[in-house]
Amino acid sequence: MALITQTFSAVLFDMDGTLIDSTPAVEAHWSRWALSHGISPADILSSSHGVRTIDVIGKWKPELATQEEVLSFEGGIPGEDGTGAIELPGARALVERIVQEGGRWAVVTSGTSVLAAAWVKILNLPTPPSFITADRVTLGKPNPEGYLLARKQLGVPPPQSPPLSTSTSPPPTTITHPVLVVEDAPAGIRAGKAAGCLVLGLLTSHTLEQVLAAGADYVVRDLGDVEFVRKEEGAEGGVVLRIRVTSVKTGEVVDGDGDWEGVEVDGGVMLN
Repeated sequence: MALITQTFSAVLFDMDGTLIDSTPAVEAHWSRWALSHGISPADILSSSHGVRTIDVIGKWKPELATQEEVLSFEGGIPGEDGTGAIELPGARALVERIVQEGGRWAVVTSGTSVLAAAWVKILNLPTPPSFITADRVTLGKPNPEGYLLARKQLGVPPPQSPPLSTSTSPPPTTITHPVLVVEDAPAGIRAGKAAGCLVLGLLTSHTLEQVLAAGADYVVRDLGDVEFVRKEEGAEGGVVLRIRVTSVKTGEVVDGDGDWEGVEVDGGVMLN
């Protein structure tokens, strides 16, 4: 392993599989839905993680792919299976430190506002200043729309973007540090990269090979491997994080604290 200390203009988190794990609850709900429509639950579950509900329904039952169906489906998960959700290691500690120190952060999730807000309430998590849910975007992950919208709202647009000026967004700033996306699913990792961000991949739901193949720059087990160091001075000061890296993408330069050795795997190097 290597310890990497880096400054980020903002940190954009995925939700399920990153901050929380509602897999048992969601899988139970999807399984009942699949059986009620004559579909194999295994087929649904193999393609639903990190993907918007409306896109999953659209794949298997296009005639039911409406916002009403989505809200009905997701609205029932916390009520029927709410005890199946837990917070993941390190998530609360990291988010609360960012909040306390005034760092810029957001959540970009494939869940609707009905579901995402319910998990935040049930688990008593901080509410993000930029909360991008599935019903706020036209295209879901791996499209970068959600992460681009979060960057816009936080005032950290990609360098190639024209100046953004809306009444709901802070004035864009000169970006001196990268924006970090934290994701566990390949679709989300690809979305983060397409939004011009560095991506930290978590091994909470997929294999190392899958996470690297999707394009993650750095890989850790979970957010227990990420430590908040400090926030730079000023309202626009970046967030300094120390990351205990498990693996890096092939060709990535690792400026670690101390010596390290690695073993090549598909798409990257696993650090010892």
